[in-house]
Amino acid sequence: MTNLVILTGRIARDPEARETKGGTSVTGITVVTDRPARDKDGNTYKDENGFTAKDSEFHRVTCFNGLAKTVGQYCSKGQLVSVQGRLHYTQWEDQDGVKRYGCEVLADKIDFLSRASNRSDEDDNRDAPPID
Repeated sequence: MTNLVILTGRIARDPEARETKGGTSVTGITVVTDRPARDKDGNTYKDENGFTAKDSEFHRVTCFNGLAKTVGQYCSKGQLVSVQGRLHYTQWEDQDGVKRYGCEVLADKIDFLSRASNRSDEDDNRDAPPID
């Protein structure tokens, strides 16, 4: 059996890093991917600028331990990344007793496909791992 996810997209917002009570580093990012938008007949169409219209999907990605520290330190909004991991589903009850469901990607590997471009302190990225 296989549970494998591969995403290539841009980070939608800056990473959110935290540490558990047990000392595990956890960093969450949201990766946005695009696909051609389709009309009610299933055909792609052009937007007002003449480009193929796109639908965006936002994927929650969670990293742990060393990967979490690296992503938290070197990634930022707008950066192009490739994520490999697995789908993880969760279920919980909210404060009103309603069952809620969630889905996220638990990352095993993240490749930086571009450097962060919106940082005011670009020099902080000089020690980032090299980009292949």
